[in-house]
Amino acid sequence: MAGTGGGRPSVFPTLLYADASAAIRQLTAAFGFAELAVYEGEDGKVVHAELVQGNGAVMLGSKGRGGRFDEAMKGGGPSGVYVVVDDVDAHHRRAVEQGAEILMPPTDQDYGSRDYMARDVEGNIWSFGTYAPETGS
Repeated sequence: MAGTGGGRPSVFPTLLYADASAAIRQLTAAFGFAELAVYEGEDGKVVHAELVQGNGAVMLGSKGRGGRFDEAMKGGGPSGVYVVVDDVDAHHRRAVEQGAEILMPPTDQDYGSRDYMARDVEGNIWSFGTYAPETGS
């Protein structure tokens, strides 16, 4: 298995949105992500963005921009992403205050985690919790 060095993540969920700018606003305001990079085309649409949360990141862009990835994702359904957070209840309160659609309130799980689940502006499912499996890296 290849390493990345420098403590950088080696897995990046990648999502396409009809309105990537709206998704970035929600992910930063409601879910606490920070913009690492946002590149827009001449038409103002997001070509590529990178948002970080803790030591992980997600990449996203606008649907309909062309290219192999856009074509491969055409017709794809919503995706699910799990994000580890330190304080689930505080994170949940922030999401609620920002009007996020909550699918499951903070709940203690049988496997020792505390999680909540929300839907983003285009139907992707985001789970936030304390479960952080050891990956051996």
